[in-house]
Amino acid sequence: MGKKSDWNPEQYLAYAGERTQPSIDLVSRINSVKPPALIADIGCGPGNSSLAIKQRWPDSELVGVDKSPAMIEKAKQDYPGQEWILSDVMNFTYNRKFDIVFSNAVIQWIPDHKNLFEKFFSLLSVGGIIAVQLPLFRDMELGMIISSVSRRSRWKKAMEGCAELFTYHDAGFYYDLLSEKLLKIDMWITDYIHVLPSHRGILDWIKTTGLKPYLDRLPDEQDRLSFGDEVLEDIKARYPLQADGKALLPFKRLFFIGYLQIP
Repeated sequence: MGKKSDWNPEQYLAYAGERTQPSIDLVSRINSVKPPALIADIGCGPGNSSLAIKQRWPDSELVGVDKSPAMIEKAKQDYPGQEWILSDVMNFTYNRKFDIVFSNAVIQWIPDHKNLFEKFFSLLSVGGIIAVQLPLFRDMELGMIISSVSRRSRWKKAMEGCAELFTYHDAGFYYDLLSEKLLKIDMWITDYIHVLPSHRGILDWIKTTGLKPYLDRLPDEQDRLSFGDEVLEDIKARYPLQADGKALLPFKRLFFIGYLQIP
């Protein structure tokens, strides 16, 4: 089995606009009567989601939390005026409570969502807000392609259990979790259509996120390239190019916002 690699901020930010748009959409839907004093960005990555938060509430304090050293280092370089903490969310503690606990495209990497949301609740101030977005990766054509390739005889042994690394549930599961503690819950699904330069652009897009756990299972660079090539061939078969040579990547995401008080 290959060694798990750190996240690559530069590759991740190659499509910064597309990756940041869900954060912008989530931030814009938060109904906060007054500017929050303190916000936690859980799984802040290189700080692009945190920037979206600060653009709406420039005077609020923000704490970015991520367990990737490379991502935290990139965030510190690009946004030196903020507080960035290297920590796994389940071990994260702070000396104050947060008015908003924000998490964009992160919780799918965390296996136990019941305990995770108990952690989120424990971080909230009185009247606090939880705002979350997660990609419904297994429900998408691209996720199905990667899963299918991983089950081929050449890769099956190395990839055993890899699909289970993506954890998410249906909207009803999260509604029940949130409604135990929160008074108002907003939920929605958005189908984004990302315009990418080519079929390889789709592969490059997913290499730093959904494909990464699979590639991490392969210790040999040539094997990683071969696995990616097989995924690319299936991408070519499933995603027709447009007249100008570009590729359209539909990408489905679930959003929810929960309020301890009705705004």
